[in-house]
Amino acid sequence: MKQFTIVVKPFRAEAVLRVVNELDVVACVVREAKGYSRQKGYLDRYIGSEYSLAFLPKVEISIVVSDERAMEVQERIVKAARTGRIGDGKIFVVDMAWPEPLEF
Repeated sequence: MKQFTIVVKPFRAEAVLRVVNELDVVACVVREAKGYSRQKGYLDRYIGSEYSLAFLPKVEISIVVSDERAMEVQERIVKAARTGRIGDGKIFVVDMAWPEPLEF
């Protein structure tokens, strides 16, 4: 089993979730997140004063898939999330320790 943690821009999250749904992933967790990387944020104005937005809004999606389907899932998610610009997102893939998912 592999756990995928996908971090994307909010406007690409719907496309990624559509792919996750097509792949029949049983469970999915979606969280709001803040990101800081090569984009370095941006300056904004509010009531005449400038302030820096160093942490940009992102969406974090976590799924667990079998080892056999991991490459297919990864390829489809990258295709759905990619816009070709800096800040498209990240995919973290981690091996899971238990042989079967626990249900409670």
